[in-house]
Amino acid sequence: MIETLARGARAVLVFLRWASGLLLLASVAINFANIIGRYFFSVSLQWAEEMMLFLMVGCVFLGIGLVGWSGRHIRMDVLVSLLPPRGRRAMELFADLVVIATSIALAIVALPAIRMLAAFDQRSQAANIPLVIPQAMVPLGLAVMALLIAIRLLAGATKRGGPGTAPPER
Repeated sequence: MIETLARGARAVLVFLRWASGLLLLASVAINFANIIGRYFFSVSLQWAEEMMLFLMVGCVFLGIGLVGWSGRHIRMDVLVSLLPPRGRRAMELFADLVVIATSIALAIVALPAIRMLAAFDQRSQAANIPLVIPQAMVPLGLAVMALLIAIRLLAGATKRGGPGTAPPER
């Protein structure tokens, strides 16, 4: 069961890497096209800044699952590194559990706003993009990160005998 979850997590990680990379690439391409248009043809893409912002939001919030899986999210590493190995593992586990709880809480709190944006079909001013799409990236990314951290903890606890360790393939 745990190995199946870990395999599924690795498939999700591949998807997240590709999706984040493509969003970043699209943002760079739009920026490049806007620069060429502005400086060589005196025409700028009115929607470019807004679109690049939305693409970066998607890139960041899809990418946080990768960060959570590898255990490289923000925490007080300086203090934790001073602890003995057993205390360090306990603090790393505690930090992972806090990240999971916080991510789930934030994703749940964001859902009413997402539903409201979808119900009113609110759109961005310049690009006319439904705002539900970029805004949904925030709770989606947080929920995926919480899930991947939980799977990492479960797989680490069964594979290596201790919680808080990542599965062999990252």
